[in-house]
Amino acid sequence: MKDAICGSDDYPVLQVGGSGRQCVPADQEPPAGFARFPEGQVPKHVDDEWDVYWRTHTVDSSGKTISA
Repeated sequence: MKDAICGSDDYPVLQVGGSGRQCVPADQEPPAGFARFPEGQVPKHVDDEWDVYWRTHTVDSSGKTISA
């Protein structure tokens, strides 16, 4: 069994222009400087395909995927 990226009531967000991440309660929007992961590319478990991918990628202020 793999560890979840966030708890069951939270979702992961990505730092805009950086490789930082955090978990946000499901009923809240991402904090300033963070964005939701693109649809279909949300990491769910540690070391899954998207967790590994987003270690070296991020999004810019317009939402475009770039190298971190």
